[in-house]
Amino acid sequence: MKIDRRLVLSCEHGGCQVPAAYRQFFRGQDRLLNSHRGHDPGSLDLAEFLAAHLSAPLMAATVTRLLVELNRSLRHPRLFSSLTKSLDAAARQTVLQQHYEPHRALVEKSVRAALVRSGAVLHLGVHTFTPVLHGMVRRADIGLLYDPARALEQKWASAWRTAIRQRRPDLIVRRNYPYRGISDGLTTYLRRQLATENYAGLELEVNQRWFRRGGEAWKQLKIDLAEALNEAMTNV
Repeated sequence: MKIDRRLVLSCEHGGCQVPAAYRQFFRGQDRLLNSHRGHDPGSLDLAEFLAAHLSAPLMAATVTRLLVELNRSLRHPRLFSSLTKSLDAAARQTVLQQHYEPHRALVEKSVRAALVRSGAVLHLGVHTFTPVLHGMVRRADIGLLYDPARALEQKWASAWRTAIRQRRPDLIVRRNYPYRGISDGLTTYLRRQLATENYAGLELEVNQRWFRRGGEAWKQLKIDLAEALNEAMTNV
């Protein structure tokens, strides 16, 4: 397979690890940590597969999002969760310096390097979503999030969606679902920082029911997503 050096992968919610210094805030919260509120189940496994299959760099975080939310801006009201909102200003700054800033800086550095190297970059944030939220069933298997006003992002999303649907007509693939691609996140931050139309920031959202099913179904889905992305990259 030809290596496309435009691709950069990130995974903001890959695990539910709690650093030793903050374990006191998470006592008795194992169930919460292991739920979709603590991380994106299956996202790290998927991201690592895509990175290996497509020979792309991956920046992955495995500290729980309940400590600090890496996919939110510094001013977002839910940057810190209900479990860590009691941290004082100094402690919050330490969390940001040790866990938030390094991941985001590494992703930005890799994206900038790809821009210099290739003139354009597809930054793909790999995520999963819970099948049911607040009693509402999410009716999709795959979501592709992007900014419709950005031509390159729209082109990438359309090409990938078409390739997925050709390989897997059984899947429901929706654009900007279950979230909007212009909502607060790492991709929206990088759009402002880079100020170039050659940056395409997409987020992949996969229904967690596929990861929970496991086995051949999950394995085949990962293969199909990777192959469809590789096909899309040859056409953009």
